[in-house]
Formats: sequence, structure tokens, C-alpha cells
Amino acid sequence: MLYDLDQGPRSALAEVHRQRRDLLRRACSHHTRRQRLLRPEDLRHVLVDDAHGLLYCYVPKVACTNWKRVLLALSGRGPGDPRAIPAHEAHAPGRLPSLADFSPAEVNRRLRAYLAFLFVREPFERLASAYRNKLQRPWGATFQRRFGTGIVRRLRPRPGPDALVRGHDVRFAEFLAYLLDPRTRRDGPFNEHWERAHALCHPCRLRYDVVGKFETLAEDAAFVLSLVGAPGLRFPEPPSWAQAAARDRAARLFHDISPFYQQRLYGLYRMDFLLFNYSAPSYVRLR
Repeated sequence: MLYDLDQGPRSALAEVHRQRRDLLRRACSHHTRRQRLLRPEDLRHVLVDDAHGLLYCYVPKVACTNWKRVLLALSGRGPGDPRAIPAHEAHAPGRLPSLADFSPAEVNRRLRAYLAFLFVREPFERLASAYRNKLQRPWGATFQRRFGTGIVRRLRPRPGPDALVRGHDVRFAEFLAYLLDPRTRRDGPFNEHWERAHALCHPCRLRYDVVGKFETLAEDAAFVLSLVGAPGLRFPEPPSWAQAAARDRAARLFHDISPFYQQRLYGLYRMDFLLFNYSAPSYVRLR
């Protein structure tokens, strides 16, 4: 199945996505130098639907659970209503094949012919969401033990014994200091929930037909499903108030972070801001 989004009549939304593709190409040309060849492990976030000719690069904390549900419903691996698929099933390893599972020739064939899309989000809001979901909320106990205990041990001057065992009370400032600590990067890549979107999906190396945004999730999801020929499939949308609430939470979290650390953090996530045309949020002080 060959998709050519530059042919045929243009809707207003199709024009928006053409402009996003053009902007991404220009930003890649301007801001990236010669890059290394992609390895198979670089492709593990790109999920494959051969029946519909789809490639979807998932970025955690950008509606990826619901997109995995939709792909399972489309491929017949789950109920026809995506909302009926439990989150743990959507994330179960092996439910959806990844580009990393194929030979180089098969990877290139799919990249040439399939519709490739990803969804991105304002980087600081995504970071705040990851912190809240994985390190602050009670259901994040696994992440708290895996990452929180190490953050507390490394960065808290006098950690209590409970925090050293559970890692349940990591402060946002401690989490940001962990991200900015050079030792963290030396230990290996960031966890996918706070890794930069461009490092997960390699948009300057892979061609993406649609760059969807969390801020326009409903319209962009409907656009992708119309291209696939499944306009009747309903994308599970969050409540109308959820996005404003997430922005407010991010603003509150960043309020107590010093401009010095805000500037360093912007430098860390700078490529996501540039490639996907995001401005620094109003609550961030970069000067």
C-alpha cells in the first residue's frame, strides 16, 4: 500500500500536516549534522501494521496507550472497540511487531511504501506528566523502586531509610537534577518515558508522513484514521479538561525550579522544541 500525501485534493488539515512535514525537514537540515547509521535497536519504537501499511513510532506520555489499542483493533488482535482493550494488554511485549523485528531489506520496503506517523507533545509538559505518573503517584511503585531509590541515594544529602527502600517521595527538582547529571547519560539511554522524542523516533533519519501533536490529538488522530480508510474507528480521546489540567500541573511543578536549571533542561530537550516547532512555555524563564 503506497501513500502519497502530496497528491490529490487538499483539506485544511492536510495542509497543516504538509506544513509540519516541511518544517521538520527544514529543522533537520538546519540543526543536525551527519549522523550515524541506524541500528536495529533504534527501530524498536516503530510499530508495524502490515495489513494497513502503517508505521507508528510511539512516544510514551503522548497517548501511546490509546494508539496501541487502535492498532490492535485495526489488526484484529483485539476487540473492535479500542476502549475495550486493557492498558496492560496494549503494552504487552510482542502484541504488535516492531520494525526492529525485520531484516534491513524488509525495513526499507516498509519505509518506502507505508504511512509513517508519530505523535509528539510539548517537551516540558510531557516531562512533568512522566514524573507525576511514574514517580509521584501511588501506582508508580515499580518505577519508584527502579529509579526513585537511585535518585534519592545519589542526590539527597540525608535520605531516610524508607525513601532508600521505596523511592516513593522523589521531588521534581531531584528528578530534574538526575536528568541533568552527566552520570545518568553515561549509565545508558534515558528511560523511554523521559527520553527525547527525536531520540526515540529519529525523525531526521526516517520519513514521517504525519506529525501528530498531543495538543491537537482528536483532529490529528481522526486525520490518520481517515487516511487508513477507517474513519469509523473511534480514537479513545481523553476528557476535554485533561489537557488544560496537565498544563497547569506542569506550570506548578516548574514554578519552583530556578532559571539556571530551567535553561539547562531546555538545552537537554532543545532538539524536540526545534524539530517539532514548540516554543518554550510561558512559565519557563530562559533569560
